[in-house]
Amino acid sequence: MFKLTSLNLNGIRSASNKGLETWLAGHAPDCICVQEVKAQAADVAGRFEEMVGLKGHFHFAEKKGYSGVAVYTRHEPSDVVIGFDGGEFDAEGRWAELRFDTPKRKFSVISVYFPSGSSGPERQEAKYRFLDLVYPHLMALKQKREFVICSDVNIAHQEKDLKNWRSNQKNSGFLPEERAWMTKLLNEGGLIDVYRRLQPDTTDTCYTWWSNRGQAYANNVGWRLDYHLATPAFAETARSEAIYKGEKFSDHAPITIEYDFQL
Repeated sequence: MFKLTSLNLNGIRSASNKGLETWLAGHAPDCICVQEVKAQAADVAGRFEEMVGLKGHFHFAEKKGYSGVAVYTRHEPSDVVIGFDGGEFDAEGRWAELRFDTPKRKFSVISVYFPSGSSGPERQEAKYRFLDLVYPHLMALKQKREFVICSDVNIAHQEKDLKNWRSNQKNSGFLPEERAWMTKLLNEGGLIDVYRRLQPDTTDTCYTWWSNRGQAYANNVGWRLDYHLATPAFAETARSEAIYKGEKFSDHAPITIEYDFQL
C-alpha cells in the first residue's frame, strides 16, 4: 500500500512545535505533501530538510513567511519539477512535483497550494488567474502521465463540503465561479476527487479546515478545502481515507488516503 498524506501546515515551524513530527513518526506515510510552509531555504537548512526519515523537496515563495509547498518522501524520485507557470505563481511557491518514472509507468505526486481570495478583491482576482492557468497545465499533464495532486484548493465544492453553505455563497471559497471550476475539473477535465470517491455522502466528518474565529473548531463549523485529486487509473487504487483530528497542528487537519499501489 502507498500511504499519502496532505496537510496545510500554516507554518512548518509552528506545526513542528505542535507535535507534527511525533505524529508523523507513528503515522508513517510514504509521502506527505505540505502547503503553507511559510519558510525560506535558510529556515529549512539543518532542521527540516528531512522529517522522520522522509526527504523534503521544496518550492519556496520569494516573499518571506508566505506560502511555499513541499513533498516529503521515503522514495527517491526520478525527477523533481518546481513551479508550473514560470511567472506570478511560481514566485509565490505553489507547485512541487515529484516524478517516479519507470519504463512501464509515468507517475507524479504533486503538492499544490491554491491561492486564497478571502483577503479582498485583488487576491480573488489572483485566484481566478491561477485557476485559468493551472487548468490547461493539468490537462496537458494528464495526457502524459498519471498523477495525484495533494492540495489546499481553497474551494469547498458542494453544499455538503461546508457547514454553513447558505451564508457563505458570496464568500471566497464557495463562490459560484469557483465551484463551477471544480465541477469542470472533475467532469470535463476527468480528474477524480478521491475522498468523495470513497465517501460520497459524508458531511460533518469531511471537514479539513476551521476558522480561528469564535468556536468554529469546537463546534465543527468547518469546510472541506483539502483534496487528493487524481487521474482515473490512480484514483481507482484508493482503498481507505482518514482525516486526523486527534491533535491540531494547524487550522487544517491532515487527510490521508491509502492506495493499492507501489512506487
